[in-house]
Parts: sequence; C-alpha cells; structure tokens
Amino acid sequence: MDIIFLTDLRVDTVIGIYDWEREIRQTVAIDLEMATDIRQAAATDDIEHTLNYKSISKRLIDFVENSNYGLIESMAEKIAAIVMEEFNVPWVKVTLHKPGAISGSKDVGVIIERGQRVAG
Repeated sequence: MDIIFLTDLRVDTVIGIYDWEREIRQTVAIDLEMATDIRQAAATDDIEHTLNYKSISKRLIDFVENSNYGLIESMAEKIAAIVMEEFNVPWVKVTLHKPGAISGSKDVGVIIERGQRVAG
C-alpha cells in the first residue's frame, strides 16, 4: 500500500475544556497519512485514480472551522472517520496538534491510527 500525506494543515476552531477556550478560536494543525494504491494513477496520470488531497483538505478545513470540541481526541476521531468514510481510505494516521496549549511547550497533540493497512 502506498501513502499519500498532508502536513501542517492549520485551521482555526473552537477547541478546549476551559471557559476561556470556549470564547476564542485557536489554531490546530493536522497531519495525515492515508493508505491508497497509486499505481493506476501513476500509469494513467489521472487524478480520478488517486486520493485528491485538495478535496480532502477542503473538506477537513470546512469541518474543523465549524466544529466545537472540548477534546482534541474527539476531533481526531471524527477527522479519521471523515477521511475513511467519505474518501474510501482503508487506513489513516491522524496527528492533531494544538500548539501553544501548554505554557513552556511548543506543541501538544494526539496521534491515532484507524483502519487496516493493506499490503500492496
């Protein structure tokens, strides 16, 4: 199986458990690794035979901008579900960053993997 990836997709959203976080928008950053088979796309040079990462990023931007979660864990699960269900991806690794969430730390976040990697 091949991997198509997207790194550091930054989106402003309402995220957090504290009252002050519920009143502001914070930036989250999304990294994705998505399993797919790119052989037909490579052979035909046709985007219809691969994952359209622009379509995926637009969908996720729309979702995250309009979401309202307390936990990044919940947001990461929904991102994985969207990618797998709407874009027919058998395996996805989602890294969701919440930079600046902890004083003195550059970044915090969560990494989840969902689905099955299929040998190709």
